[in-house]
Amino acid sequence: MLKFCFRSCLFLFFIIELTACSTSKQIMALKPMPDYSSTEVVYEKQLSFISMPVEIAVKDLQNQTNKYFKGLIYEDNSLDGDNLMMKVYKDNNIVITEQNGKIVMDLPLRILGKIKYGVSSFGLDLTDTKDFYLNGIVRLSSTVGLKDWKIVTNTTIQNIQWKESPSIMVAGKTIPITYLINPALALFKGTLSKLVDDAINESLDIKPYVLDALQNFSEPKKMENDYNSWFAMQPAEVYSTKATVADQKITANFGLKAYFETSIGRKPSLTFDRTNIALKAVDKMPDEFKINVAAFAPYSYASEVVQKNFAGQKFEEGKRSVTVNKVDLWGKDGRMIVALNLSGSVNGDFYLTGIPAYDPIKKEVYLDQVDFVLDSKSKLLKIGDWLAHGLILRKMADACRFSIADQLAYGEKNIATYLNNYEPMKGVKVNGNLGQITPNKVILTPNAIVAMVVAAGKISVSIDGLE
Repeated sequence: MLKFCFRSCLFLFFIIELTACSTSKQIMALKPMPDYSSTEVVYEKQLSFISMPVEIAVKDLQNQTNKYFKGLIYEDNSLDGDNLMMKVYKDNNIVITEQNGKIVMDLPLRILGKIKYGVSSFGLDLTDTKDFYLNGIVRLSSTVGLKDWKIVTNTTIQNIQWKESPSIMVAGKTIPITYLINPALALFKGTLSKLVDDAINESLDIKPYVLDALQNFSEPKKMENDYNSWFAMQPAEVYSTKATVADQKITANFGLKAYFETSIGRKPSLTFDRTNIALKAVDKMPDEFKINVAAFAPYSYASEVVQKNFAGQKFEEGKRSVTVNKVDLWGKDGRMIVALNLSGSVNGDFYLTGIPAYDPIKKEVYLDQVDFVLDSKSKLLKIGDWLAHGLILRKMADACRFSIADQLAYGEKNIATYLNNYEPMKGVKVNGNLGQITPNKVILTPNAIVAMVVAAGKISVSIDGLE
């Protein structure tokens, strides 16, 4: 009886051991803790060139010139040399139009003068002086240029249309004196042309308008509240090519060299020093515009997508297999940690690690250089290398990817709000478009996985000057 009991106990022990050997192995791998200390704040700079035409309506030029030209515009109080004294007044508002790429001005003038006529010779003075009055319209034509932030003109007088012929009254008779006045007026034409050029030069100092616009545009803009993301612009240089006149407006063609910066975590500290902005004349304006667009994917979203990728998959080798029940993601030292809860031939939580990267074709974040974390790998190797190496690991790595197409579209939409008739201040409008997008880097922050891509395109800042 005792022998039977001993054999029965031995058989039961053998059964228990056999059963234990055939069940799954429960392994507890060491969990890598999150660490984002090196990526709490992210800065990215891109060098860009922005078209910046400053447009001045001819109507505004007319208003400014009329403000500058008032009342008495010229005075000659001596009869010496030309036998002519005169005071020239602007008689009415100047009318300015654009014709064939030039500025044309009609300037109404009123002249009060005194003319000396007669003969003085051999000690005899047979001269006399008479007052005269003239009014008429002087037509001037100006070519337009750009120099040292200012619109400059080169003005010539085309013709003078007097309402009445210059004349005086002598002994009750009207005597034309055009032949006496015209030589003096010929000298005055040069003076009047310079007066007009000086008036326009003083009226059209563009620098304050450009710098005010840049000052306003350089203020950092908050792009996303949840992740505290910003972008800012730092102007470096202003370029100029030439000024053109067409369609009843003057266009001063400027361009801006600037750095665009995207930051995450806090407001950028970029500053704009308007006193150090240099103006450089160039023959051709570069116009390449680049900006970083950030696509934010919360870890919860990424974990959910990756878990769906693993759903229904059984990773097998021979008679051994595992199923992924749950996935979690976080960052550590710039690498992504993928926590996998496995069941099957092996049970427990294991940890993959890889370098996050961006696939621009599929618009997905994936992991490169994927492997098990050292402690997980060490424990798996103790029960065999079937799971830690080879095909199964590659299949697991393929499942660790998720789309950021929607997040990228949202980031582009945020940027686009500043590229579609955006008006940071009155008279300043920003327009542009984004085209080619290239991957930059994927950054792991405490709150989200951030895919930074570089968007290239065209942008222009138009300044409608002169109020």
